[in-house]
Amino acid sequence: MKFSVIQQQKLWWTISGVMILSGLIAMFISWQQLGAPLRPGLDFTGGTRLQFELNCTQPGNCAKPIDLAQVRSTLAELNLADSSIQLLGTEQQALSIRTKPLNVDQRTKLQTLLSQKVGAFAAEKTQIDTVGPTVGRELFTSGLLSLFVAFAGIGGYLSLRFRSDYALFAIIALFHDIMITLGIFSILGLVLGTEVDSLFVVALLTIAGFSVTDTVVIYDRIRENINLHPTMPIDELVDESVRQSLTRSLNTVFTVLLTLFSLFVFGGETLKNFALALIVGFGMGAYSSIFIASPLLAWWRSRAKAKHSYSL
Repeated sequence: MKFSVIQQQKLWWTISGVMILSGLIAMFISWQQLGAPLRPGLDFTGGTRLQFELNCTQPGNCAKPIDLAQVRSTLAELNLADSSIQLLGTEQQALSIRTKPLNVDQRTKLQTLLSQKVGAFAAEKTQIDTVGPTVGRELFTSGLLSLFVAFAGIGGYLSLRFRSDYALFAIIALFHDIMITLGIFSILGLVLGTEVDSLFVVALLTIAGFSVTDTVVIYDRIRENINLHPTMPIDELVDESVRQSLTRSLNTVFTVLLTLFSLFVFGGETLKNFALALIVGFGMGAYSSIFIASPLLAWWRSRAKAKHSYSL
């Protein structure tokens, strides 16, 4: 039995609908709790982020995980109780704190108090970043503008290269990939405290390029087969085109995902969320090219042909 995307198209659309709806619900809850659909990182909100890791070269210093309650009480002493706290690593011996902007004296006092109550920190692994609120707003605005320009450019290019219905469904598939990526990160923000930063915007732009590339490859094959077999039913033609492109698409995404998983595992905390966003987006890009964009085109062409026949 040959593989067919058309016969199970309602299943693919249901899966996508459930994923997008779950993400929208998570974004609504996040908006109610955080005032934003995703948990914004320091790049967008402004403030100070401090990351510490226990110095395990000192005897007994890493005998147990960091006491989160002790960290909260220390921050409360310094009137920083509303700060965001996250334990890092499987053994929870590293700590990330995001708080309001702190000057040098305030940061030094906080680090000293935490060292006294939690344990000595490794100086070479201490990271402190400060971003002003104006810079945060500029980064957010620039990120949104970049996404808008990317969507407009991709839409214009596809409209010139293909017929308008090809371009429309390629954009829908692209929107599908972006929405699912946003939804998953919204869920992760609620459950695990995962934040999005400027690298997340870069990931979204990269996902857009990959998703469209994969869709264009399949659409090129559909267009070629339409010219070769103009009398073949559109459902059969799309199925055949997908089968001809399937191995190439799967090999491409598998190779890319291997690299991204390596980056996720070994790239460090700074690149972990960036790699995760690419993993989700590239996986969804391959999925939407095969199971969303192609069946939508077949459905639309079948519907248009039936309507034309009926009008005659």
